[in-house]
Formats: sequence, C-alpha cells, structure tokens
Amino acid sequence: MSNSDHDSSDLIYGLDDRPPIRESSFAALQHVLASFVGIITPTLIIGGVLGLGSHIPYLISMALIVSGIATFIQARRPFKIGSGMLCVQGTSFAFLSSILAAGFIAKSKGGGPDEIMALILGVSFFGAFVEIFLSQFLHKLKRVITPLVTGIVITIIGISLIKVGITDLAGGFKAPDFGSLENLSLGLLVLAIIIVLNRSSNAWIRLSAIIIGLGVGFIVAGLMGKLSFDNLATLPLMNFPIPFKYGFSFDWGAFIPVALIYLITAIESTGDLTANSMVSKQPISGPLYMSRIKGGVLADGVNSMIAAVLNTFPNTTFSQNNGVIQLTGVGSRYIAYFVSGMLVILGLFPIIGGVLQNMPKPVLGGATLVLFGTVAAAGVKILASEHLDRRKLLIMAVSFGAGLGVAFNPDVMKEMPTLVQNVLGSAVTLGGLTAIIMSFILPDKTVVAEVQEDEAVTETSKSAAS
Repeated sequence: MSNSDHDSSDLIYGLDDRPPIRESSFAALQHVLASFVGIITPTLIIGGVLGLGSHIPYLISMALIVSGIATFIQARRPFKIGSGMLCVQGTSFAFLSSILAAGFIAKSKGGGPDEIMALILGVSFFGAFVEIFLSQFLHKLKRVITPLVTGIVITIIGISLIKVGITDLAGGFKAPDFGSLENLSLGLLVLAIIIVLNRSSNAWIRLSAIIIGLGVGFIVAGLMGKLSFDNLATLPLMNFPIPFKYGFSFDWGAFIPVALIYLITAIESTGDLTANSMVSKQPISGPLYMSRIKGGVLADGVNSMIAAVLNTFPNTTFSQNNGVIQLTGVGSRYIAYFVSGMLVILGLFPIIGGVLQNMPKPVLGGATLVLFGTVAAAGVKILASEHLDRRKLLIMAVSFGAGLGVAFNPDVMKEMPTLVQNVLGSAVTLGGLTAIIMSFILPDKTVVAEVQEDEAVTETSKSAAS
C-alpha cells in the first residue's frame, strides 16, 4: 500500500462525503464538546474582569449562536465567503487583552456594563474590516504564507494550547485542589479511554472515542461528588439575539490594539486552515488551497462583524477541531451543518449549555490535552515535509525561541508600553511575526522566483485579454 493510500484510509468520510444522520450527529457532538468550553471561556473571563455580572448568561448564549452561524458560513461558503471545510468557529482567545483594554477605557470614562459592551462591540465591528480587506490580498503574500511559516504558527498554537489542557487536567487555573491525585486520576482516565478507543479497528468506536471518554469522565466525576448544578435554576428559559442590544460606540485608543490583533488573526487562521486542509486530505499548496485560505480568512472577518452585531466577541477558526477530524477520521463539511444546529440550540436554550458548562475541568483536560497535542503534531508534520536547510532551521529556531519564550515567561514584556504588551504578549503573535519578518529578511530564492513567475503570467494574461 502506498503512502497516499494509507493517508486516505485515515479518513472514514472525506470532505464531500455525506455521512448518515447517526454518524453525522456523533461526529458533530464531538466537535461541539471539543469547542464548547473554548467558545464560552473568553466571555466568562471578560465578563468577570470587567464586572458585567447579569449580562454574562446572555453573552454566553450569543457566543454559542454566533459560533453556529459562523461555522455554517465557513462550510457552506456563500458568495465564496468561507473555506468550504469543516471549520468550527468560536470566540477568539487572541483578542482577550485588547478587548479588556477597550473595556477599561470605557470604565475609566465612568461607563457601566452597557457602555463597556457598546465600545467593545463598536471597535470589534470596525476592526473586522481589517481582516476582510487583508483576505483579498493573501494570494500576493506567497513569501509569507509558506509551509514553513504556517508550520511554525500551527506548532506554536498547539504548544501554547497544551498549557491550557494540562492546567484543566490538574483541576483548572487557581483551583483549590489543583494537582490533587483525584484530579490527575480523573483526567488521565479520560485520556487513556480516548487513546485506547482511537486505536480500535471499529470505525464506530473510533468515531465515538471523545464522547465516550468525556461521558465516562462525567459519570465518574459525579460519583466523586465533583458535579454541581446549582446555577441552572437562575438561567432563563430561552435567549434570542437582539442586534446592537447594548448600543454602539468608538474610540481610537481602543480600536488600534483590536485592529492589530485582527491582522495577526488572519495569519493564525491561515495556519488553522492549512492544518484543516491537511487533516481533511486537501492540498496545502496551489490555486484550490489559496482559494480556501482567502475564503476562510474572509469568513473570519465577516463572522466577527456578525458577532459584533449580535453582541458577542470576535470569532476565529478553532484549532482543536482539526484534532477531532484527525482522531475521528470524519472530515466531511456536511458535519458542520449539524455542529451549527447544535451550537444554535445550545445558545437558544441556556439550560442545555448550563449542564455542559459544569463539565469538571479534569474531564475536559483529559480530552483537550490529546486534541491540542494533535494540533502541535500537525504543525510538526508540515515542517517535516519541508527540506530544512540552514535558512529554514534558523527561522524556526528564532521563531520558536521568541514565541515560546514569551509563553514560558510572560513577564518579559511587562516593562513595555501597553500596546506592545497587547500585540507581542501572545506566543502565536510574536512567533508568527518573527517567522514572517525573517522570511522577508532572509528570502527564499525559490519562492521569490515563483512569485516573479506568477506576476509575469498575470501580466501576460492581462496583455492577451487587452
């Protein structure tokens, strides 16, 4: 059997396959479980830090509903907006620092929760046009969007997320029982179940590995007394989107950091979409690939604009769902329609999300640790496919050193101006920018020649048309 035959056998259902409803529902549920906490956590953090109080349940509902809409757009690709792949979208962690900064600007002017949300949503709405604009010129950025740069970005994304996974496995950030034997045992149990079931030759068992692992972990956590549903009584029966519910305002000081993060998000999304193409057995070079990347980044911007209109924070493609595709072997874009429906239902009926919200951290950590590790492995796989000469090794070394250096010691930026901290305090941002800048400083002669050849072909085509 050839390598290509073996690779294609890794997918039970390919990009354009239509799995039966039962298989589709199972696969979609695993994507929802993998992304649910990621979708609502930024809202919980922002709401807690900025004192949004009673607004938080509604904001969580809107985050889920918009994620459903955005995921549908990515897969359906209306008007060439979207990648046409199974790309689950959700609230982006990358914007946390700049959104909190915008919130504090509104607070410093004496604004309450409504004024804080109005400013955040206003700058997020206009910032989305940065990514929308950039998406139309991605094809001219061949010197930036190379397998080397995207491989570095994906690897750093995965390694950065691993810290979140292992923190959850041990009990969650600042948990009083952090690292206890109970927490570690529970997380490792979930991890072990997913690993064992994923190696099964039975497609159904492999398809259900994450759900079974989380389900068993949830039951065991209940038997250990780690579940509490006290918050369910306070939730409303249903929540509906109300455009610009909190108003709309603007401030340049709040806008610039948000706009810069949109710029970086386009690069991050390029990495995520490349990884998605790879695990979905789609090309990671050529016209089809570039068309998917442009459409996917355009959808990121459009979906973030929709998010601002419907009272939630900027959206981006989620890395962890690439891990779900690889683990389940289901890459069909039609699964995204089921994912979208589930996310919208979770948003409309907050009590359903309330139950999932109580999933103990160690249970989630056991599952996300392997998913995030898979993302990092996908980045390594892209880099391993490259011929790594001295130039590429140097770019990798400096990019990993800068990006992961900030991840391991965030205080290195604490003396910098706030704007610099907001932009360069992220491992992915700093590592990605370093890779891009070094690719320009140390140009690859092969890539430069390809770009010049493409430009010559374009000019020839224009001359022939005229």
